[in-house]
Amino acid sequence: MIRRATKLDKIRWVIVYSIDFVNLFSLFGYYDLYVRWDAGVPWPVILTGVVLLVAFNVLATRPHRVAMRGGRRPTAILAVTGVIILVMAAGLFMWAIPTWLGMLGPFVRRRTIVILSVLSVVLFNLYAALLSGFLVWELLLVQSVFTGMGAGGVLTNLWLWRVAKEAYEGQEAQARLAVSEERLRFARDLNALLGQSLTDIAARTEGASRTLPADPAAAAEEMFEVRDLARRSLREVRSVVQGYRAVDLDELLASVRAVLEAADVRCTVRAETGSLSPETRTLLATVVREGATNVLKHSTAERCTITIEDGVLEMSNDGVSGPAGEHAPNGLAGLAQRVRAVGGTLEAAPTHQGGYLLRAAVPA
Repeated sequence: MIRRATKLDKIRWVIVYSIDFVNLFSLFGYYDLYVRWDAGVPWPVILTGVVLLVAFNVLATRPHRVAMRGGRRPTAILAVTGVIILVMAAGLFMWAIPTWLGMLGPFVRRRTIVILSVLSVVLFNLYAALLSGFLVWELLLVQSVFTGMGAGGVLTNLWLWRVAKEAYEGQEAQARLAVSEERLRFARDLNALLGQSLTDIAARTEGASRTLPADPAAAAEEMFEVRDLARRSLREVRSVVQGYRAVDLDELLASVRAVLEAADVRCTVRAETGSLSPETRTLLATVVREGATNVLKHSTAERCTITIEDGVLEMSNDGVSGPAGEHAPNGLAGLAQRVRAVGGTLEAAPTHQGGYLLRAAVPA
């Protein structure tokens, strides 16, 4: 599952688990309860505190994950945990308060979190001062630091998530825009080519139909020209389609390297492509693309090396976890037939060092 996860998924996991560290603040409460029990507080009170704190810790992991998925505010969870911290605060237990403020952060305005954070520190310490008869400055300092770290840390992580998501969506939008622009370019080329050709064919055919009653020979000659025009148009259309389907080898190598490195596969490319014919470049580009797909789908590779020299492509990677099966007809097996059709060879097999080697040799 990790290998198939997108970069955005991995960023989300990192941010979610880093936000979970806010829950560690409430773990100090278990030590606090132990100290109180050791100081003579009745065990039923301590047990009640432990049960409430465990329930709070279990529920505290949910709101952040809901927020990262863009779900609705978990009002019930926030309300239940809010009641828990009020009950525990009545017993001068403040360790869960910073965590609860962090849980609330994704679902309210930043100003609201700041106000609630200040009020929680002020009211709790005033309550403690009324019960003890004096203000405990150490308690005020600890709660202020923990509250600032809890609420501020969550807000910072959520801001980082929004930035990462916007950047990822921007990349996807650029990719879709590039595809749309290429489709429009292809449509314009076909429109310019076929529009003129079909207009000429229609005009000449209409002229031949008017000439036919008076001069059949001239009409026949005009139709022969229409036939030649149609054949030229067909060749031009095929030329445009072939150019559209052609793949730029250098651009594909750069793209494959970027994709592999984005998947945490260290990729090295050494390619001499200047002397290759357009047909050879397109064929090798197709092999590289299929090889990269297999690396991502069928291995746990950490390294990949791509070399091209004198029409010979070698693509090797590590991370082969088992014996290689038969090649799919529409995968390497189909590519092998295309390579053999131009007088080349294609081989793909595991190596003795635990890797995998894809080798294609075509006439340069």
